[in-house]
Amino acid sequence: MIPLMKNAFHNELETRRALAEFILETPRLSMDVECFRFEAAFAEHQGCKDAVLFNSGGSANLALLQALKNLGRLSDEDLVGFSALTWSTNVMPILQLNMQPVPVDCDPHTLNCMSENLLERLRTTDLKCFFLTNVLGFCGDLDNIRSICEKRGIILIEDNCESLGTELPSGKTGNFGIAATFSFFVAHHMSTVEGGMVGTNDEELAEMLRIVRANGWDRNLNASQQLKLRSRHRIEGEFEAKYTFYDLGYNLRPTEIVGFLGNQQLKFLSSTVRARADIHTRLDTIARENLDLVPINHSHISVLSSFAFPVICETKAIRDRYVFQFAGAGVEIRPIIAGNMQRQPFYNRYVERMYDLPGADFLHDKGLYFGVYPELTETDLNVLGGCLRSYSLSKAA
Repeated sequence: MIPLMKNAFHNELETRRALAEFILETPRLSMDVECFRFEAAFAEHQGCKDAVLFNSGGSANLALLQALKNLGRLSDEDLVGFSALTWSTNVMPILQLNMQPVPVDCDPHTLNCMSENLLERLRTTDLKCFFLTNVLGFCGDLDNIRSICEKRGIILIEDNCESLGTELPSGKTGNFGIAATFSFFVAHHMSTVEGGMVGTNDEELAEMLRIVRANGWDRNLNASQQLKLRSRHRIEGEFEAKYTFYDLGYNLRPTEIVGFLGNQQLKFLSSTVRARADIHTRLDTIARENLDLVPINHSHISVLSSFAFPVICETKAIRDRYVFQFAGAGVEIRPIIAGNMQRQPFYNRYVERMYDLPGADFLHDKGLYFGVYPELTETDLNVLGGCLRSYSLSKAA
């Protein structure tokens, strides 16, 4: 079988040995210096001022929206747009925090929300925030989307969990809004088993994210931030500050294991991004010769950090044949993430208004994907290439 990901880590044996030694030697496994080192290193790699580490990418999404509410930038009943093709943990916090989710359709030829999709939604709906997802290593025309949001006063945040390392000529994905979330779950571009991050250039937001992450405490703020907060609330000393809670929060803290693994895996990230891009180019060349498949337009992307290889078929019947073809060859496949989010059971339970989303419906009914990662062997790539060829040709072969 060719799974979505063969190993938990890049350089698996080296990483596991280093982890074993770390666990045996470290005096503390709850969040500490390794986590703080990883935050600093990730911020430098991503090119943002600050990075805040969480126990998962889903937690990062929840914390980001909670932090924006705590700061008064979002409020109850605000209309929050989201990419209709996304993951559940992008939408659930909108509902959980008593805001109204509004889907923005995507373009099947890019997999992503494009500026024209956003403008179409804005013709009838005034959004306070847009939570954009960069899908499977690809992205939309983020420059134009950012410009639209700036002109209309819309808070732009990115879910970059699937596109870490992807770049446009104007910069890396994850750097176009006021903040972006990242995931380090197994099978992502780098793995800490579980783990997530928020990257931002907004100092006030980063401070609130650290408060949200740790039950509303100030324990992970720097000394000047603590002093400012304690003075404002007339907290007289360190003893009282131990159990003072300043705003709404959760326990979303990572462990030192997450921080250690992040520091280990970040060393390999640039090389794995290049390997993923090379594999995608090889397979994309084959797929573009197959008239059963819809080619993905990524001409606007300068560095494609492939998360997975999307297979978008012209019809649902053709998609079903390719599901059979890949499964028969032992290739683990998935739908195009959650498809049209409106068709998910939880969404129908909690949201009354539905929108016409032809692009998301197209991908929901006619798409699948398989994993792309450096550990794929030459034999694996030949199998995958064979599956990407015309169904009739593959069957005849």
